[in-house]
Amino acid sequence: MDSTGVETTRHAGRTALVSGAASGIGEATAVRLAREGARVVLVDQHIEPLTLLVKRIVEEGGQAVAVVGDVTRQACVDEAIAACDGRLDVLVNNAGIMDNFLPVDRVDDATWARVFDVNVTAVMRLCRGAVPLMRAAGHGAIVNVASAGGTMGATAGAAYTASKHAVVGLTKNVAALYAADGVRCNAIAPGGVATNIAKGGAAPKDAWAFDRLSRTSFPRAVRTAQPEEVAATISWLASTEASDVNGAVLPVDAGWSAF
Repeated sequence: MDSTGVETTRHAGRTALVSGAASGIGEATAVRLAREGARVVLVDQHIEPLTLLVKRIVEEGGQAVAVVGDVTRQACVDEAIAACDGRLDVLVNNAGIMDNFLPVDRVDDATWARVFDVNVTAVMRLCRGAVPLMRAAGHGAIVNVASAGGTMGATAGAAYTASKHAVVGLTKNVAALYAADGVRCNAIAPGGVATNIAKGGAAPKDAWAFDRLSRTSFPRAVRTAQPEEVAATISWLASTEASDVNGAVLPVDAGWSAF
C-alpha cells in the first residue's frame, strides 16, 4: 500500500538492496519496497535500528535481511551482494554524509576523504557488485540518492557538493554503458528532507560559509519533505513503470532548484 492508500505489488518477486537503510530515506524506502512485494537486503552500520527495521518488515509480512557494516569497506559490499542470493533487481544507493559546510579553503583532507568514501566510492562499489547480476538477468534498476547539491553549487560545503556532482556523473555513465543490457541507472536530487543526516556532518563548522549560503541559496518558501515522499519517487524510478527513464537526475526538492 502506497502513501495514498493504493494497493500496489509493483516490486513483487524482486530483490532490492538498500544502503543506509536504518533511518531516514533509506528506512522509508526499505519499508515501501517491502510492502510492494520486494525481498529487501538492508545495509547499515547501526545495528539496533537496522534490527528493529527488519523485525518491523517481517511482522508486516515482508521479507528482509540485515547486513551490518560500513559500506566504505569492500567486505561489507561483498556481504551485501552475497545476501542477494544471485538475484538483484533494484539497488538503492542511499548512504551519505555531509561535510560541515566547509568551503574549499578550509576543508581538511580527512573530511574530504571520508565524504568521498561514503558518498562516491561506496556507490561505485555497490554498482560494481550489482551490475554483473543485473546484466546476467537482462534487467535491473539502480537509483542513486544524489542531492540538490549535485546539481547546484551553493547548498553545502566543497566536499559534499563535489561528491554529489560525482554521483550524478557516475549515474549517467552507468546509464549510458549498460542501457543495451537492460540496466537502468537514475538519480534523485532531494532538497531538504527530515532525516538524521542533520546530525554531525550538517553542523556548520565555518560560520562565514554557512552564513553566505544561508543568505543566498536556501529559499525560505521551500518546505522540508518527509522521507516517505522521497521513497515514493525512488520506488517509481526503480519500477517497470519508469522503464523509459534512464540517466535522469530527478529533482525531489519542492521546487528548490526552480528558485
